[in-house]
Amino acid sequence: MIDARSVVAALAAVPLFAGLDAVALDSLARLVRPRRFRRGEVIFHLGDPGDALFVVSAGAVKITLPSEGGDEAIIATLRPGDFFGELALLDGAPRSATAVALEPTETLVMPREPFRVLVATEPAIRDALLAALARELRRLTVHVEELHFLDIAGRLAARLAHLATEHGKPGPDGSLRLDGPLTQTDLASMVGCTRQSVNKLLGLFVGDGLVALDRDAIVILDLDGLLQASHR
Repeated sequence: MIDARSVVAALAAVPLFAGLDAVALDSLARLVRPRRFRRGEVIFHLGDPGDALFVVSAGAVKITLPSEGGDEAIIATLRPGDFFGELALLDGAPRSATAVALEPTETLVMPREPFRVLVATEPAIRDALLAALARELRRLTVHVEELHFLDIAGRLAARLAHLATEHGKPGPDGSLRLDGPLTQTDLASMVGCTRQSVNKLLGLFVGDGLVALDRDAIVILDLDGLLQASHR
């Protein structure tokens, strides 16, 4: 079980709570509860009641829109420090998407009412939340633009560039390493194509010196080249 000091440290690392002092963080830590999820476990479903905010403290989460036929569109991937589930807390509507653990994942869960009180009483939290919502709206706008105006190769190149910028681990040679758990099937659901198309395009990107494939990782060798490829 995660101890109180670890909870405070995890909360302090979240940009949403960066404006809180030590006393406020201690108070916040007493409101949250740790919860772990197995790889592939559903955290909540589309349409579920929005009763809590989740903060990723370890692991990775995907936010998806499932279809009746069993397919899904991945609209976001989240790493430690990211939070999700805030929309339903703000407007009281059911969950607008499904959240699934991509790997063994640890979260900190804050119930709806304490979160609403925190937003109302802490200006720093309110401002950070508004900024985060604005960033998400901009990101979704870009994603819609890519889906409508880029071909499959451009969409995949753009998505890899975005993922590398957000989650890539810098290498000594200037590369950015995207370790799992995203699969080629996941990438396909992000850009609206088949896994076979992703596999073929990754091979072309490797041949162009843009990326390298290393077991469960994709290494971005030329970020600028990848961005250029997204708009050819």
